Amino acid sequence: MLQIKKMRADHVIDFAAEELKKYLRMMMPHQDEIDIFYDPNATDGFRLGLLEDFGLPSEAEDPVLDDVIHVDTQADGGILAGSNSRSVLFAVYRMLRENGCRWLYPGVDGDYVPVKDIGPTRYHKLADHRFRGHCNEGAEYQQSMLETIDFFAKQELNVYMLEFDIPFIYYDWYYSHAQNEENREPEPVSYQQVFQWKRQCEAEIAKRGLQFHDMGHGWTAEPFGISSVKGWVPTEQALSEEQREALAMINGVRELWNGIALNTNLCMSNPKVRTTMAKGILEYAKKHRNVDYLHVWLADSSRNHCECPECQKARPSDFYLMIMNELDALLTEAGLSTRIVFIAYVDTMFAPRTVEIRNPRRFSLLYAPITRSYCSSILPDSQFPEPPEYRRNQWNAPKSAEENLAFLKDWQKTWTGPAFSYEYHFWQHQCYDPSGLYIARRIYEDIRSLRAVGLDGYVEDGSQRSFWPNGFAMYVYAETLMNRDCDFDEVAQDYFSHIYGEAWEQALECLTTLRDTLDYPWMAGEAGPALEIPRIRKAMEALAAREAALAKSHRVMPYRAQTISMRLLSRHAEYIRDLGEVVVEKALGNHQKAAELLDAFRVRFGAYEVELERYFDHFLAFRFFQRRIGTIPKTAQETE
Repeated sequence: MLQIKKMRADHVIDFAAEELKKYLRMMMPHQDEIDIFYDPNATDGFRLGLLEDFGLPSEAEDPVLDDVIHVDTQADGGILAGSNSRSVLFAVYRMLRENGCRWLYPGVDGDYVPVKDIGPTRYHKLADHRFRGHCNEGAEYQQSMLETIDFFAKQELNVYMLEFDIPFIYYDWYYSHAQNEENREPEPVSYQQVFQWKRQCEAEIAKRGLQFHDMGHGWTAEPFGISSVKGWVPTEQALSEEQREALAMINGVRELWNGIALNTNLCMSNPKVRTTMAKGILEYAKKHRNVDYLHVWLADSSRNHCECPECQKARPSDFYLMIMNELDALLTEAGLSTRIVFIAYVDTMFAPRTVEIRNPRRFSLLYAPITRSYCSSILPDSQFPEPPEYRRNQWNAPKSAEENLAFLKDWQKTWTGPAFSYEYHFWQHQCYDPSGLYIARRIYEDIRSLRAVGLDGYVEDGSQRSFWPNGFAMYVYAETLMNRDCDFDEVAQDYFSHIYGEAWEQALECLTTLRDTLDYPWMAGEAGPALEIPRIRKAMEALAAREAALAKSHRVMPYRAQTISMRLLSRHAEYIRDLGEVVVEKALGNHQKAAELLDAFRVRFGAYEVELERYFDHFLAFRFFQRRIGTIPKTAQETE
């Protein structure tokens, strides 16, 4: 009888032991009951603990933050260890993976668990990057959130970020069924309900020992009694004179930027304003001691910093770091070790000139190139230009990856502490790649460049439902962050052979042809060759027919995950057929016709939302297509 023995009392290791038991029972269903014990002196059975429990060395610079995974097992037991309790959980998943298990999508239908006896496994790896994770975005519903927290842990992603104190706007997009009102009645949820759901997510993050990153935007509003909970919509809140005095002066007026609290910056040269913001963050940190990294960002808009005479004397980044230093002093006085993340984003992409972080041990820099093009990656021979001089509220957004990284290089002249990137592959950019293969290759190349530019990982801003028509892009994202030397084609074969079974090469060929048919730069609204309309029309119709036929001929597959994948491929065939019609009319310049076709497409495909919602973010995809077609205006971030 197999036994699982925990070398120390730890709630994450407890969970790891339960996960090991569950999947071993599934792989070997005739196996007798598997008992779990606490036995710090165990010498047999599957033994779960930290590296130090077994006298094993660790390459981790910081064992709390850096993940070292160690597996040395036989059929009846062995060592599953890590540099921290989270890494022990990862060791369990890695051992199962080496024995044939795969987690291909979130949820039970994404589990690929072969029926087989387990064999000897040896694996030892220090994760190539410290920060490997995801931040919530898009239209989200609670079951999806819980499933993705579980799924990302199985992919050895160690960071989960929840943006905003109450992420109401993201939940509201889903539960109001925006972009699909014709097919689904709104199901309004309250602030209180979303607040409870966030706490539930935090508990699931903690259960797995993942790094919990919290907040982001909102600090330019909430400490001043201005609510930003509605997100990117104008507030109806009447402001006091004191509140107005804290706001940035633009064109001689202090008011909310376009009426939106979340997008409004402050008069940061005012010491009272800086102190109010710092104290507001302090109070939040006191109440949320479970936060591993507290993100302190400024407004979610650009070129709207204060133009008063005092603010004009320094760059926004200089005043921003003054706030960080004051916050550090307050946290230190309160005895809090909360780690703080400050951000190079829009106006603060321009590095400070006079102020530096005084206590770098508390801080990490987040590089967030929201305006970058995803038409290319950084390569070993890439050249970086000098960043332009800062001109308050009149600078031009950098486009290429190289132009954006020039700003990071400037920051790194004075900041030598931890730095990682906040990226947007799974935001709008995945929507313009219906094959999923273009963006997967971009992710792979981007991650492999991280060391060269002094960044230690990614947190992706994107939808939790980024598995359309499959989850390959997310799969290669996780694998490359863990092992930057992995081979793209080998990872592709591994994923596609598991998810499509015997038909994997045919499915991959269909998606490869789709990638090569629709020019990504054109789809994303960037410079690209004019589409060959007759070829596009014919190719999209043929591809839709091929996908549909493949899915129909493989409707029932040996594994549930494969059956689901073929059903998704069947719906994807309809999707690319209708999308092709929209693309052709847009390329011909028939904008009104394209808009009409897109709206009919949105409604027709919305009938499948319940069926597809775990994998496909209907709201996000059609919102970005509408912005691309021009039927709704772009936000400030999307027009950069």
